[in-house]
Amino acid sequence: MPKLHETVEDTGNRRIGKVMGFQGPYVQLRPVGGGREWDASPENLKPVPAGDALSEGVAAANARSRGELP
Repeated sequence: MPKLHETVEDTGNRRIGKVMGFQGPYVQLRPVGGGREWDASPENLKPVPAGDALSEGVAAANARSRGELP
């Protein structure tokens, strides 16, 4: 089971997100750059290496600076 604020990959939909909470049998994830949360099954989650998590964060920051993300 992932920890709160850990960065994980949801292999069910191939998205990376931060763990924001736990609701019933699901883990609530939010995209690294912010956005709408989604529910994921814990069995579909795998840890993301620190370098990959950092790359995802930098990509989101760059997109935000270009006006592509709110």
